[in-house]
Amino acid sequence: MAETTVPFELRQRGRAAMDFMVTLTAASRPLAERWGGDLKRAGVAPDKLPDDMDERQRFMAATLKDSRAFAMAGLVTEFASTEHGRVARDAFEESRELLEPKLEALEANGPATLEIDPDFEPPAYYRDVWFHRTTGGWDGHEAMGFIHGELIHRHYVAKNFGGDIFAQRRRVLQELPRRDYKRILEMGTSSGHYTMGIQQTFPDAEIVGVDPSLPMLRQALRVANANGWAWKLHRRAGEDTGFEGESFDLATSYIILHEMPAAAIEALFREAFRVLKPGGDMLMSDVTPFSRQDKLSAWRADWLAKHGGEPYWREAASLDWARVARDAGFEAVESYGIDGRPYPWIVKGTKPRG
Repeated sequence: MAETTVPFELRQRGRAAMDFMVTLTAASRPLAERWGGDLKRAGVAPDKLPDDMDERQRFMAATLKDSRAFAMAGLVTEFASTEHGRVARDAFEESRELLEPKLEALEANGPATLEIDPDFEPPAYYRDVWFHRTTGGWDGHEAMGFIHGELIHRHYVAKNFGGDIFAQRRRVLQELPRRDYKRILEMGTSSGHYTMGIQQTFPDAEIVGVDPSLPMLRQALRVANANGWAWKLHRRAGEDTGFEGESFDLATSYIILHEMPAAAIEALFREAFRVLKPGGDMLMSDVTPFSRQDKLSAWRADWLAKHGGEPYWREAASLDWARVARDAGFEAVESYGIDGRPYPWIVKGTKPRG
């Protein structure tokens, strides 16, 4: 399926720097097998690791302190985590005069709309947090939506993770029980990648998206306009949308919850329940709960989250997603990894009709 935003080219220096980041990360993958061998030689068994995650982190650090492979993997991870955002930002700046006219034209022309409440205040957990170690966070650059959505996500992330990450978004939506949703709320639109999957899966539905980041929403607006899609975008928090109760048929999100603390996630589920019509469905997809991983895999996820600038990952992965959904009022709740894999993890449920 086509996923058109705006055709663009980077100048040579920015393009080469982005390619270097991709190549460096790919070249470091074999290190995992080597430090995994160091763990086996040390006699580390996943079921014998400490239950407490902080203790587990200390134990693993002591166990791997002499592993050159783990040290090198850590250096590459640290470098990539801190530099990928800066490299992408600099690549944009180098080509700014070529890109800006196209981006501005896409914002100004098309059927999509973006509502900006001048009095909106982002949630406290969102303000001043540099998610993914991106300088200034999602609002740290006026073009961050394009920088993250195109330069980082499509060029860097998509090339460093196996499979088609965009097809994965559409695959998640196949877990829904219906195909006749008329009005859909996406709770955490970001730059519009999952929104495209919703549009392609439910082409006749009205799609409404909310997100606290204005730069991200501006990129989603461009994506919609480039494709002739009439998305209705709003700068609002997912846990406090302000929409009328019982006004949507489906509420959904993709890989957004781990960027929220547990209390905000629980509030978002309650908000989804509030805005859904009786009989409406909820589908959330995010990181694999620690309880569904062995202790070694959970440690690795926690370690990567810490170094990758994910301050709320542990809270999110420690939640019982099914419990959160049931506490919000949903019935027929299911929580599982699709296609027999641990990621992406989904939880879905239905608002009772009675």
